[in-house]
Amino acid sequence: MYPGSFDPLHNGHLDVIVASSRLFDSITVAVMRNPSKAAPFFSDDERVAMIAESTSHLGNVSVVQFGELVIDLAQRLGVEVIVKGLRSQSDFESELRMAHMNYSVSGVETVFVPPRTEHLFVASNFIREITSFGGDCSHLVPPPVAARLGRHAAHQRTAHKGNT
Repeated sequence: MYPGSFDPLHNGHLDVIVASSRLFDSITVAVMRNPSKAAPFFSDDERVAMIAESTSHLGNVSVVQFGELVIDLAQRLGVEVIVKGLRSQSDFESELRMAHMNYSVSGVETVFVPPRTEHLFVASNFIREITSFGGDCSHLVPPPVAARLGRHAAHQRTAHKGNT
């Protein structure tokens, strides 16, 4: 299971999903809303749909939305391994601590899968910020996400003009 907020899914996430689909018989991408973050850019349903569309070429990937602890979902689904993507040393430090905590309370293992080098710098928060200011991030996300980002940005610009 690969959990995250995926707001939005980007090519680094997709790298991790593709690699995981080769490593495991099946992979469940679990979409959560992170309560420590601001309101999501995309709704839960939109994020689930974008991931499903972006991974439709992979026969062993499913997508679920959840609102519980990752380890509770993993146990409920019978998941034996949690997959986490790593971009940097700071990711490793926080994810390693979380992996040890998850294992200590559930027995569920964590495997770290890095994205390809060309996607190490990509982060959803950068994509949200750039898009909010009218920038183009289509080269950093799968096509189904790029299409929605364009519509989302156009909608925000229209809404902003109506408020000025």
